[in-house]
Amino acid sequence: MAESEHYGGQSMRSILLIASMLFLGTAATATGSALSITRSVFVETAQGDGIALEPASTLSRGDRVVLVMQWEGRRPAKPFTLASRVPETLSYRRAGDDAVEVSVDGGRRWGRLSELRRGQRAAQPEEVTHLRWRVGAGDTSGMRSFSAVVR
Repeated sequence: MAESEHYGGQSMRSILLIASMLFLGTAATATGSALSITRSVFVETAQGDGIALEPASTLSRGDRVVLVMQWEGRRPAKPFTLASRVPETLSYRRAGDDAVEVSVDGGRRWGRLSELRRGQRAAQPEEVTHLRWRVGAGDTSGMRSFSAVVR
């Protein structure tokens, strides 16, 4: 009975974790533009000699996940910024492209991870709290992603 209660608690934690990732603070700022932003969470699974991504239904500590944000809409009148908070239940690993800027202090300072400091030392990937990408005015659709590990 204790095992099923533990499993039930773990299952509820997974559901809450996935829900929080789907509704994580993703924002796009584009003046005069109507954008639709879709968020998805995938879990990495071993498949043969490689790795496959499958839609996340449950997650456990140590799972490697990929969070994807897609946008589409009318041609934005101006460039905009796509930003995302990293949920506290995840440890950031890396972004899907080099154009990302990160923050390790809740969004107060931004830059490439290699440029950011935490006191006297270099910031580490697991300390990333927010990510953002600059998107050009002509980009009517696109996708950005980042990978993380469930804490």
